[in-house]
Amino acid sequence: MINFFSNIKEKKNEFFKRENIFLLFFVVLIFFFDRVSKIKIINSYSENVYYINSFINFDLIWNIGIGFGLFSTDTSLYYNLVTTIIGVVILILLYISAISKKFDKFIYSFIIGGALGNFYDRLTFNAVPDFIDIHYKDFHWFTFNVADIFISFGIMLYMCKNLFSKN
Repeated sequence: MINFFSNIKEKKNEFFKRENIFLLFFVVLIFFFDRVSKIKIINSYSENVYYINSFINFDLIWNIGIGFGLFSTDTSLYYNLVTTIIGVVILILLYISAISKKFDKFIYSFIIGGALGNFYDRLTFNAVPDFIDIHYKDFHWFTFNVADIFISFGIMLYMCKNLFSKN
């Protein structure tokens, strides 16, 4: 029983390390950047497409699916189940990042910060505002947002790190 409590104390000390504070700082910074971009778009471009150049437009759409609009459905049970799973995955990632090495914490901060941004929108609006429309002539990529950029970048960093690491 004493061993159990000493393990809890060790885990508590591990969570409050300096690099975990930096992890939370990056997560909050990414979340804040995502929120500001979405608020600006929702308040400014909700009714029309904003032309930036011949490859990028801002066009607000409300995504009820998961990443890049995949698996969209009008079923509230499915939506709530997916939202719950996303919340659990975020908690698991927070735990994994807290016990990870420094560079891994940095990578996880991108993924967690972006995921929290989209998770917040799912809880607040019951949809995620996507607005970045990259296209070439009539071909349009999935519309996405700033949180999706951070999530994708974090996943790419994680894959590259694992691909090129010696372990």
